[in-house]
Amino acid sequence: MTGENFGMNREKHAFTSGIRDGIPIALGYFAVAFSLGIVAKKAGLDPVQGFISSMLNHASAGEYAEFTVIMANAPYVEMAFVILITNIRYLLMSCALSQRFAPDTPGIHRFLVGFGITDEIFGISIGRPGVVNPYYNYGAMAIALPGWSFGTAIGIVAGNVLPASIVSALSVALYGMFIAIIIPASKKNRIVGGVVAVSFLVSFAVSKISLFDQMSDSMKISLLTVVIAGAAAFLFPVKEGDGEDSMDTDEESSDYLDFEKEEL
Repeated sequence: MTGENFGMNREKHAFTSGIRDGIPIALGYFAVAFSLGIVAKKAGLDPVQGFISSMLNHASAGEYAEFTVIMANAPYVEMAFVILITNIRYLLMSCALSQRFAPDTPGIHRFLVGFGITDEIFGISIGRPGVVNPYYNYGAMAIALPGWSFGTAIGIVAGNVLPASIVSALSVALYGMFIAIIIPASKKNRIVGGVVAVSFLVSFAVSKISLFDQMSDSMKISLLTVVIAGAAAFLFPVKEGDGEDSMDTDEESSDYLDFEKEEL
């Protein structure tokens, strides 16, 4: 087998592995994006606009903030700032994942993988052993991101045809998703739980202070996110070596190695 054929087979294997691992992610994304589609419908977006929005914005919190800004008729500058704050963690994830690529990986691959990074795709990619092949990410993105985008579009369609009472009930599902995200983390770490509680209290207090009445809700949330997260990071820094899931990662890596040996 020539070096070129070996490289093509390796990339094909990585791509199909990414699709396989991305299927459950796509199913979860579809369910969450469907609820986002209900919100997008309230913001006045049609299914095509919702699809494009989700294809370009891969975070539930980021998209919810985006639709909130649209409903508030806020300026583009505010929308850019809000989405930057809600999605800024992906910049760190992209940089971390980029370090796992081979040194000679072209910049275009790093850029494209960074564009399609999400919490779940980052998780399955960083858990792989050794050097990460960008085509693995492309496979996961090829199945997960359309699931996210079609979920939003179909949610908008459902919002247009379902009775108002059902649409109102479905819109609550998104808040349930946010609760499902913060509860496990708060139970696992008291500091995180304390920060969440403080966030609720401070957000409520700010909503009652007339000084902030001229500021939109999305801008309030963004500024509070920066201030509270920054204060928490300063007061309670995470020490190196505190990773609690190292054993799980090792086991996952072993599974990947066994799989690849069987395939190759």
